[in-house]
Amino acid sequence: MSEKKQTGARARVQRFGSFLSGMIMPNIGAFIAWGIITALFIPDGYIPNEDLAEMVGPMITYLLPLLIGFTGGRLVHGLRGGVVGATATMGVIVGADIPMFLGAMLIGPLGGLAIKWVDKLFEGKIKSGFEMLINNFSAGIVGAILAMIGYYVIGPIMSGLTNILGSAVEALVNAGLLPLVNIFIEPAKILFLNNAINHGILSPIAVDQTQELGKSILFLLETNPGPGLGILLAFSIFGKGISRQTAPGAAIIHFFGGIHEIYFPYILSKPALILAAIAGGVTGTTTFVAFGVGLTATPSPGSIVALMPLTARGDHLGVIAGVLLATLASFIVASLILKFSKNDEEEDLNEATAKMEEMKGKKSSVSGQLNSQQEEQQEETQENAAQERNTDVVPSVDRSNVDKIIFACDAGMGSSAMGASLLKNKFKKAGIQIDVTNMAINDLPSDVDIVITHKDLTERAVQRVPNAHHISVDNFLNSPKYDELVNELKSE
Repeated sequence: MSEKKQTGARARVQRFGSFLSGMIMPNIGAFIAWGIITALFIPDGYIPNEDLAEMVGPMITYLLPLLIGFTGGRLVHGLRGGVVGATATMGVIVGADIPMFLGAMLIGPLGGLAIKWVDKLFEGKIKSGFEMLINNFSAGIVGAILAMIGYYVIGPIMSGLTNILGSAVEALVNAGLLPLVNIFIEPAKILFLNNAINHGILSPIAVDQTQELGKSILFLLETNPGPGLGILLAFSIFGKGISRQTAPGAAIIHFFGGIHEIYFPYILSKPALILAAIAGGVTGTTTFVAFGVGLTATPSPGSIVALMPLTARGDHLGVIAGVLLATLASFIVASLILKFSKNDEEEDLNEATAKMEEMKGKKSSVSGQLNSQQEEQQEETQENAAQERNTDVVPSVDRSNVDKIIFACDAGMGSSAMGASLLKNKFKKAGIQIDVTNMAINDLPSDVDIVITHKDLTERAVQRVPNAHHISVDNFLNSPKYDELVNELKSE
């Protein structure tokens, strides 16, 4: 298979994981709320309360799947798609005897796609004055049909699939083989395939386990910050040049901020370090299994600050031990690799960062933390490239017509949030009163004035809102385009 085909296959899997993440991430707050209520009020919780514990069942059975179904439909066809997706999800919920997260992730987007097709079928064919009637009844009919399909077909199928996956996980736990799952999870994280694994498989099964046991170890498999922390600490002591200088700051961002992608370039600079990540992941999961610990909900982001509040009652010691031992294991293996590596000339960390971003398919905001010391050289390179890319030049902006600026990325939460925060600070210092926010590209409103995206996402943003001014940047944290925009708006 050619390298181009391999890259295409990986990109498709990454897009699939990104779509799954797009259904889950906006609803993480609801998952955490459910996890907190579960941890506090169930009979084995911190402060058992029979009345408040009655919320646990309805939330996991109805609220969370409906939110997922609505979000999935909305991603495909806006609010109409969301309404139909949620309606169809109700059929899946009633047609199964377990929480239908996988079913909602399937039928929600299907509902959005179905109503999108119907809307195209009637486009331009509805007589004036009958638009609302046709739109409402078409959505209602499609939703009703899909709800029945969900009840009789999708619900039972997904229920059986979930039971099979749950039994497989239980078999791994009983056989003491669950830690071996990290052999696949850790490399998948480096290749940005973790969303497909975490949100598509682990989380739905974990939520089902939580309903029965009050906790699940599966919430800890991908989110454990220990393996990455150990690698960054090893670079802080045995690394060379810029990698050694930047590793301590990256460790803080990773461990307390929960942004795991900050350590990916360090592994890509010396691929043998994937063994350190695997060693840390296997050690951490082994410790979690030995202590029999788990979390009550998905921690997001995967930082120690997010892990602790969601740890089940009495499990804090085991969770902390798992994180620390994972850190120690990855630190030891990474230190040996760095210290005794025959290759004394490490691959430049900035090149590894570029490799990471090429694999991800978009620029990473946190990578700016790694290469800020060579910002001037990067800016010069960016300026030369700008002459060859029309999309990389800040368009002329009329200050009097600019009321809303939006940073956009795939999920609208990570890199775009950091870029928006940075530009807000620059505007505040410059005395510019313009609304700056961040969101997913699919959610961009038609009335936005300026859209800022990474250069690999600009084409999608232009297709979404062609009438807006589009600014394409190479790095959300280090782009010189921010200062150009500030100066242009000030001059107006």
